[in-house]
Amino acid sequence: MTSRREGPLMRGGGGGGQPLSRGSRIAAAVAVGVALGCVCAFLYPDGLLSRSSDAALHWPRQADSVACETYEGVTNLKSRLASLEKKNAEFRKQINELTMKLQLAGQGKDEVPYKAGPFGTVKALRTNPTVIPDESINPRLAKILQQVAIKKELIVAVANSNVREMLEMWFTNIKRVGISNYLVVALDDNTETFCKSKDVPFYRRDPDEGIDNIGKAGGNHAVSGLKFRILREFLQLGYSVLLSDIDIIFFQNPFDHLYRDADVESMSDGHDNRTAYGFNDVFDEPSMGWARYAHTMRIWVYNSGFFFIRPTIPSIELLDRVASRLSREPKSWDQAVFNEELFFPSHPGYEGLHISKRTMDIYQFMNSKVLFKTVRKDAQLRKLKPVIVHLNYHPDKSDRMKAVVEFYVNGKQNALEHFPDGSE
Repeated sequence: MTSRREGPLMRGGGGGGQPLSRGSRIAAAVAVGVALGCVCAFLYPDGLLSRSSDAALHWPRQADSVACETYEGVTNLKSRLASLEKKNAEFRKQINELTMKLQLAGQGKDEVPYKAGPFGTVKALRTNPTVIPDESINPRLAKILQQVAIKKELIVAVANSNVREMLEMWFTNIKRVGISNYLVVALDDNTETFCKSKDVPFYRRDPDEGIDNIGKAGGNHAVSGLKFRILREFLQLGYSVLLSDIDIIFFQNPFDHLYRDADVESMSDGHDNRTAYGFNDVFDEPSMGWARYAHTMRIWVYNSGFFFIRPTIPSIELLDRVASRLSREPKSWDQAVFNEELFFPSHPGYEGLHISKRTMDIYQFMNSKVLFKTVRKDAQLRKLKPVIVHLNYHPDKSDRMKAVVEFYVNGKQNALEHFPDGSE
């Protein structure tokens, strides 16, 4: 027979003594339980349930902490995104600049060389190629120009609320002539609201502290200097711009009278053929004896308040040069800088601008000195109908503008008589 094996609690001592009594077994079980309790007390001094209850108590605080961390994470992501967008904009700007430099460097490289023709038949190229339009620089402006421009050309004026009365005369006469491709660059809220109320196409730039401060409170000369920075985007988008000050009255559509054979066509401040188109001015210095007479070339300046500019590399370089100098030389007059950059040739220490230019007809694109000093006193010239009249020589602009409208539009023959030639 097989014998039944018994566990330690069933046997006494280390050998095969008598089985333990029931009381002894209970006592042994209690002893084991107490021992296990001591072990648990040592391992879990805070109790078995304290951690879970603690976790339950701390859950709201952990949730708040997680929410806080999530908010901070979103904020950091937004900050990083803004930083990346800024870097992306800088990269785009660098790409645009490099593209223009490549275009400039590549000009003429792909041209087929020509043999010179017979005497008197050779002519150089009159026009520079236009730039490749880049709508990424200002998609909002690109959409506006697509709606306003005709054949990629438009009239542009820059104005703030300081010149509201003249601005209204300006666009009223443009509408009367039937010109639709014009745009006002509004420099403040009041001008924007005014243009909306008069159904005048306008463009409000994105905020720019440097431009906005001048645009809101600047006088005529300060505002005039802004146009060279503002016009750059128009040219980069591939549009030709007829820049117009607002002290100008339109009597015909100027786009019917442009040649478009140069980078810049500008009206002149000259008052006759010599001063407007250039002349040989002889300088006399008697102390030089035989060489006392020195010949100089003279021309009166181009008017920076009315010029047609095509979207070419030299045109954009002109705008950059003028804008850069005006920012470095805040007391400079924009018209003087405009002409210096147009006409000064290259010489040691200076690289001139290689730009083509044309002077507009002084009797079609008439300044107020031509009108009041010459035209109004000549019976034949009075019969001519100019394309525009620019009241650039006289400070009493508003009164003279109204009189010019009376003379050319309403046929009032004595409307100009009571004004002096110059200003009083």
